[in-house]
Amino acid sequence: MRSYPVNLHVQDRFCVVVGGGEVGTRKALRLMRCGARVTVISPATTPVLKSVIDSGDVRWLPRAFRSGDLIVQPDTASKPSPEGTEGLLPVPGAVFMVIAATDQAPVNAAVLAEARRTGILCSVADQPETGDFTLPAMVSRGDLIVTVSTSGKSPALARRLRKDLEAQLGEEYDVALRLLGALRRKLLREGHDPDAHKVQFRRVIDGGLISLIREERFREVDQLLMESLGEGYTFESLMKAALRP
Repeated sequence: MRSYPVNLHVQDRFCVVVGGGEVGTRKALRLMRCGARVTVISPATTPVLKSVIDSGDVRWLPRAFRSGDLIVQPDTASKPSPEGTEGLLPVPGAVFMVIAATDQAPVNAAVLAEARRTGILCSVADQPETGDFTLPAMVSRGDLIVTVSTSGKSPALARRLRKDLEAQLGEEYDVALRLLGALRRKLLREGHDPDAHKVQFRRVIDGGLISLIREERFREVDQLLMESLGEGYTFESLMKAALRP
């Protein structure tokens, strides 16, 4: 089945991960790092996930998943009942997505069924073809995100390709992206024609920007910027601008 590639914005969205093992930990941490408001439903968690829970970055419902967990009641969701955590509803807002990541196929199937009933996006770790989306292997360098998907056919191949990309994409790509982002904002503020930017950016990138940054030849970066754009664009000034909101 052919998938539609998409990047989802999950900042401040309520996301649920069912399962606190190694797989669930990876899913929860990735969602947290992308700004999601994560709740984990699982009787137990890994030490890594527990440390994040203890810091308050991830919410934990320490019990097995049960029917009704994806139905939100905001007035009581974050308040424990007199019986304790058994009466605690999982999330204090509308659920955007759920990931079924337990090692028990019947539980994962129950999560998927409830997600389908409630119209919530669901990914199933052990049977990715049954869910609404799969989670690709990912390499990130700052805001640069490169993903690899085998459409669920071979996670092992996706991992191998990810490792190959990790070896090829160093931190210079993060620096280059921050510089290019600051350059784009500066050109737009100055009223330059966005269509003309394409040629200028191509000159900068094709002029060896990545290699120059990797080798810390910043004076040559300045020369490249001047030849491509004219006066007023330097590595130092653009990197300072990149730090500003």
